[in-house]
Amino acid sequence: MPEPLALRTVIVGTGSHIPEVVVPNAHFLHHDFRDQDGEPIGRPNAEVLKRFQEVTGIRERRYAAPRQVTSDLAADAAAKALASTGISGDDVDAIIVAHNFGDVRAGHRTPDLVPSIAARVKARLGIRNPRAVAFDLVFGCPGWLQGVILADSMIRAGDARRVLVVGADTLSRISDPHDRDSMIYADGAGAVVLEGREGGGGKAGEAGKAGEAGVLAALARTDAVGHADLLTMGASNHPEAFLESIFLKMEGRKVYRYALGMVAAAMSEVLEKAGVTVPQVKKFLIHQANGKMDEAILQALFRLHDLGDPDPALLPLTISWLGNSSVATVPTLLDLIVRGELEGHTLEEGDLVVLASVGAGMHINAAVVRWGGRG
Repeated sequence: MPEPLALRTVIVGTGSHIPEVVVPNAHFLHHDFRDQDGEPIGRPNAEVLKRFQEVTGIRERRYAAPRQVTSDLAADAAAKALASTGISGDDVDAIIVAHNFGDVRAGHRTPDLVPSIAARVKARLGIRNPRAVAFDLVFGCPGWLQGVILADSMIRAGDARRVLVVGADTLSRISDPHDRDSMIYADGAGAVVLEGREGGGGKAGEAGKAGEAGVLAALARTDAVGHADLLTMGASNHPEAFLESIFLKMEGRKVYRYALGMVAAAMSEVLEKAGVTVPQVKKFLIHQANGKMDEAILQALFRLHDLGDPDPALLPLTISWLGNSSVATVPTLLDLIVRGELEGHTLEEGDLVVLASVGAGMHINAAVVRWGGRG
């Protein structure tokens, strides 16, 4: 008898929630920005905004409506992902929601984490199956991809057949309006439905055996010693404002240097693990924290492999108009491509995709996926 094909984790559905509130850079023109020592920055805001856009590529971002919280965005993205597959929510075995701050209501600064965001999403979707276990994952910006890696392990171990993985955050609610870094942050949600299939069910590509669609390889790392405090929670830059609140704080230049040095190496390692070469990859979906940084990361990967400059078409970007929505950036990017809503970018059955992210911890993860076609 022939040996059974290996079980592979295939992305069979995608969904996203892009908030309707558009916040252009001009929104910050009259903000009272302060340095970390509480002093005014000493430069006109127009000059600050011009430099900010040059460095990050961000011209606008999206914020959740005042009536919405993280679990609302997550539930909408999850519902869309399920609808794209025709799979009932009661037929999933696990619901993993990656986030970092729970539900933070507009006008408040206190995270609401009980019950779990995943439990709230399950309730909003009306999923009654008690075996569909729902739990949260807090892993900084790489949280959604870490949820995919965890789901892949569950599926290959035989502990689940279908898993719903959601990434959602409302960073606008925990960013300090007196800190220039607040302009980076945005809100959003993205989701995928993962399913275990023998051999993955897709067509053959240049690497791997016939039918080897799905997650081919993944890895994660945490560099906490010397890096754990690059993103923290702290007091407002304005010494007389929000005295009882804490906000997301970032050592931006140090994060940039860390990401530039580590993400390319992680992508190179996971490609080797998957038996895939850089030129075989159709798209690199990298966490959308800074457009210039993502371009530099891809260039660093190409240098590691003695290749020329990468084709810009390899690197889809949404940072310019969606900002940094943390765990939501990569699944939202994937959903837009799959639905044909990101101009110039498509995925066909058999295409190889690298997913990668970096964030608070400091954590890095990466995965190689052969696209099998949604549904």
